[in-house]
Amino acid sequence: MTYDLKITGGTIIDGSGSTRYRGDVGIADGRIVALGDAPDDAKETIDAEGAIVSPGFVDIHTHYDAQVIWDPKLSISPWHGVTTAVIGNCGFGVAPTRPEHRDLIVRTLEKVEGMSVAALNEGLGAEWPFETFPEYLDAIDTSGVSINIGVLLGHTPLRMYVMGEESTERTATDDEITKMQALVTEAMEAGAIGFATSRAPTHVAYDGRKIPSRVCDVEEVFAMARAMGDAGGGLLEATAGRGLFLEEYAELAKIPGCTVSWTALLAGLALGKGDHVSQLEQSEEMMAQGLRVFPQVTPRPLNFEYQFKEPFMFEALSIFQPVSAADFNGKKTLYQDPEFRTIFREKMETVRETFRSSFAKTVISQSLSDPSLDERLLFDVAKERDQSPTDFALDLSLVENLETRFRMPVANHNEDEVEPLLKSGSTVLGLSDAGAHASQLCDACQPTYLLSRWVREKKVFTLEEAVRMLTSQPADVAGLKDRGLLAEGRPADITVFDPLTVGAGPLQRVYDFPGGADRLVSHETGVKAVIVNGAPIRKDGADVLSEGQKLPGGVLRQREVIA
Repeated sequence: MTYDLKITGGTIIDGSGSTRYRGDVGIADGRIVALGDAPDDAKETIDAEGAIVSPGFVDIHTHYDAQVIWDPKLSISPWHGVTTAVIGNCGFGVAPTRPEHRDLIVRTLEKVEGMSVAALNEGLGAEWPFETFPEYLDAIDTSGVSINIGVLLGHTPLRMYVMGEESTERTATDDEITKMQALVTEAMEAGAIGFATSRAPTHVAYDGRKIPSRVCDVEEVFAMARAMGDAGGGLLEATAGRGLFLEEYAELAKIPGCTVSWTALLAGLALGKGDHVSQLEQSEEMMAQGLRVFPQVTPRPLNFEYQFKEPFMFEALSIFQPVSAADFNGKKTLYQDPEFRTIFREKMETVRETFRSSFAKTVISQSLSDPSLDERLLFDVAKERDQSPTDFALDLSLVENLETRFRMPVANHNEDEVEPLLKSGSTVLGLSDAGAHASQLCDACQPTYLLSRWVREKKVFTLEEAVRMLTSQPADVAGLKDRGLLAEGRPADITVFDPLTVGAGPLQRVYDFPGGADRLVSHETGVKAVIVNGAPIRKDGADVLSEGQKLPGGVLRQREVIA
């Protein structure tokens, strides 16, 4: 036969954890038809001499729900070798959404995903090409997408679709829960791979309201999980918060067909009871009991850039509730108020130790009026000015019309503490947050960072171990049974990379979102080729799909991937 594509001369790591071997790969009709020995000719050949040929990377925690509508290439995940991404995490999303609720959903996404309303409105357009969840999946497939997408049904749009604006104010009635369960069934039958929710106190919606999923009784989460299980089962992704943590995850995992993955188990940031060490121990105990509960971990330090016009890092504090509810001018008025300043200053001196420690490491990342302050510690500059850190941060922000940028380390900075989290068999890589917090962080480069920092530099993992962590393991957790492994007959999702140079470049701020809005990106190094369903989409750091060419990705529908 003649292959459509042949990858020659590379070292194959198949994603299972098995030992690498030299060999070629033959691809036809989007699938692997020869592996190891591929003697036939091909229409196109990729020379992988000196490189690793692995399954395409699987990222189970992204937020491309809106971006996929205006950016079908889903930059920047494919740059870093990702060929499958799961969206809808933390219970956020854009479907189902009634036309009269679009503004509320967009304003919620602005708060929790670090994008402006103007950018979201321009990107999504005046008339969204969907209302229901099945229509959303069809819209993605119709417009095309460069990589594979698994979609979780988000609790926030689901509640708003059934309850309207009251979803941010009260618990649901029995009738409303029944309607939501029916929509979960509809979504699963259409192809959702699961359901996602959040109780995180940092997840604040428009006007300072709680996001809808934080208002519900926890029993409502169980009701949605049972509906998901009855429809064939899938992934329940949860972001931890009051009333929804390890004990509840264990009970949710007992629902037939329910796999739980939660965000996030981070060194130095304790969610709920205990610290990350005790929470890891409890997670390993759950695994020993046969419960499919997987905390998500990340190999990267978690840093957030923020401005006081959207003070995401502080919105879990009760003193910031009026700030969250205020418009731009209202925020400036509050920041000038002596009483607010006193309360803010005193609160940051008594807040829990981990948050206090992170705040003490805050850096002024960009000052418009005084560039000499850039990359200096806030506490050092405030001491020089004989001010408290909070007062100086607010003063500087007010001078610069709230455009001053600060960077705060949140968690995962002690690699000795991070290492056991990564090594545990009970955890899974996640929390790249690709597509979210676009102006605040960029961890979509998580795969290449893992390969450079934890494999090549620190030698904590072998390449075989790291590739498994990036491919078959997250695919298994997400229920994507046909992804994450190289084997004959499987879809040809492949990443070719140079183990000596693969890595993630420094963060850069670019202005390429709709309306010229900004975001942070990181360019890859050492990724030689990215192939999705047999079609190369990237080679040597550049997109290779021609204008108008059909994009090779699509929605991975649950009924197809679990068969």
